[in-house]
Amino acid sequence: MFLESIASAFPENCYTQTQCLEFTKRTDAYRALTKRSQDLLKRILLGDGGIQTRRFATNHPEAIFEADAQELNCYFEKEASLLATQSLRQAIQNSSINVPDLDALFVCTCTGYLCPGLSSHVAEQLGMRENVFLQDLVGLGCGAALPALRTAQGYLAVHPTHKVAVVAVEICSAALYVSNDPGVLISLCLFGDGTSATIWSGENSGGNWQIGQFQTLHLPEEREKIRFINQGGKLCNQLHRSVPQLAARAVQRLWQQRTCDPNQVLAHTGGRDVIDALEECFAYSLDETREVLYEYGNCSSPSVLFALEKRINQGLSDSRYWLTSFGAGFGAHSCEMWR
Repeated sequence: MFLESIASAFPENCYTQTQCLEFTKRTDAYRALTKRSQDLLKRILLGDGGIQTRRFATNHPEAIFEADAQELNCYFEKEASLLATQSLRQAIQNSSINVPDLDALFVCTCTGYLCPGLSSHVAEQLGMRENVFLQDLVGLGCGAALPALRTAQGYLAVHPTHKVAVVAVEICSAALYVSNDPGVLISLCLFGDGTSATIWSGENSGGNWQIGQFQTLHLPEEREKIRFINQGGKLCNQLHRSVPQLAARAVQRLWQQRTCDPNQVLAHTGGRDVIDALEECFAYSLDETREVLYEYGNCSSPSVLFALEKRINQGLSDSRYWLTSFGAGFGAHSCEMWR
């Protein structure tokens, strides 16, 4: 499977971590927290957590805390489809194809649920063909981008002359939640909104990056360490303090299965402590991954593709990358790219 183009999109509304603290403090949800929890929020948002800014689809983020489950899902439906369409439209413009040339669309997300899925909305907004194959992947959490690419690879193995699009989109602001649980509060300080779109073909048109060597590790005994749970109809991210070490151990097992030493490792952002733990596994500095975290926070599934785009856009003479993503399940994934 060969990469034709890649493009990302983010909401215009950009907030520093200090601004995030300011709007959170204006909410009843913040005032209902214990003094200890309020102090924890201040310490994280005003400290050196590796994040400078985050993007949210709403220009009234404090209203998210007062929204009910139905309002949050309507917000997700509108903003996720718009943002996903924006990134895919740009990816098409960056490629040599037009919208009618696309034969399949794969969309992954975990921050909202729709039936029919987001692929239906994106296909409509872009004016894709009526017979385009649509596939939505949900429930894979932050690690979803690489399994989505693996699914597209399977499709292209059967239809090698086709063109496919893979979009990872998350409106994490639709899943902002406040409680006195420390893991929930840490999540509140990490996540932002964003999307990445990629276009792939089954045949190489010359000099394109090829992707393959997919690997997956599933550890269901660790499921409760990181997952979404339902709290009164709302999504609430359950996050255990051991996740950085858990992620590092899982990724290390995948790393040992690589076929060669890459020019760079490109990883899901997770958070500062996650990146620190990952770097101890490799003889690599995860520069692009840290830059993504600094500029956008943890955007869940598209994050690893943001890092890939940053690396490719540097125009280096690289010939091999190793990508990894991980999250709910507990699941960890990897693949290789080469040219």
